Amino acid sequence: MLGTLRYHLDFSSRYVIPRNITVWLPPGYTRKGRERYAVLYMHDGQNLFSPETAHGGVDWGLDSALRRLIFSDEVPATMVVGVWNSERRWREYLPQRPFNLPPGPYTQPRLSDEFKPQALSDAYLRFIVEELKPVIDRTYRTCPDRGHTFMMGSSMGGLISLYALCEYPAVFGGAGCLSTHWPAGEGIMIAYMREALPPPGVHRIYFDYGTETLDALYEPHQIQADKVMQAAGYRRGEDWLTLRFEGDDHSEKSWRKRVEIPLQFLLGGLR
Repeated sequence: MLGTLRYHLDFSSRYVIPRNITVWLPPGYTRKGRERYAVLYMHDGQNLFSPETAHGGVDWGLDSALRRLIFSDEVPATMVVGVWNSERRWREYLPQRPFNLPPGPYTQPRLSDEFKPQALSDAYLRFIVEELKPVIDRTYRTCPDRGHTFMMGSSMGGLISLYALCEYPAVFGGAGCLSTHWPAGEGIMIAYMREALPPPGVHRIYFDYGTETLDALYEPHQIQADKVMQAAGYRRGEDWLTLRFEGDDHSEKSWRKRVEIPLQFLLGGLR
């Protein structure tokens, strides 16, 4: 058994347009009436479990990956909340507050006028933190504290996961950022990280990237991000990890192939 999928269709919000939510409950959830579970919130939720809804017809196989990790006792039983994207995906996933930073090597004044009026990421995160998470915590047997609440995504979903951790460090205990789309906003997130990263020692942050297609653009940016992580006191392999995957491209197929690695890094520490 791969677990149980439950759907919350057209979940409404004061902050963003409605979208579907998919909740994956780990094997044994329905039989264990009192046990509580960590929760992993994931973006682009339609791509996680079913090829019928996934981009390009390839899903992440997240249920299979987590089941293997749970049954091998590498991670504890964990719930997944897949937040489907909308036609406003770019605007909802583009970190908003970095555009308020003073101009510098990774910020350009023109970007503020071009993007800031359109950015919806602050509203998107308010939707998750103020509306979705309380419903999930009331409806399911979660451990609602920071130490058991995580976020993960790929590409722009990686950016918004990192942004969520920085903006809500008391809510999220870790962020998984696969193939992070650093070039968005001319790399403006690097300067923001210098200002906004929470202190090390409490959170876990995972980055990775491939070397083909769009991922081929990421290494110079990731090197700069790694320098910021190191300067902030994060310890590689302990509370921060960056991995390079030779030959991997920017696709669900590549993320499916390696998704167990960020899952282990983020959730394994709960054991």
